[in-house]
Amino acid sequence: MANDIINDVFGGERNLTTKERAISVVLGLGLAAAAAQPRPNKFLSLAALVAGSLLAIRGATGHCAAKSLMNGSSHAPART
Repeated sequence: MANDIINDVFGGERNLTTKERAISVVLGLGLAAAAAQPRPNKFLSLAALVAGSLLAIRGATGHCAAKSLMNGSSHAPART
């Protein structure tokens, strides 16, 4: 079951454009770097770190599970 979830989130065909991928990587790494700074609220820092990491992974793999669900297909072809 866990392998299926991991494959659904991180696997699949690319469904992001190059522009979407680049924006996701830049924003994700920026958010993760900002979250690494010491903050009074540790929960918000952790949430920002997780969100930034997921955005960076989304850009690196070129697959977005949420976009696949909105398009109605888990294997939508990439637009270029």
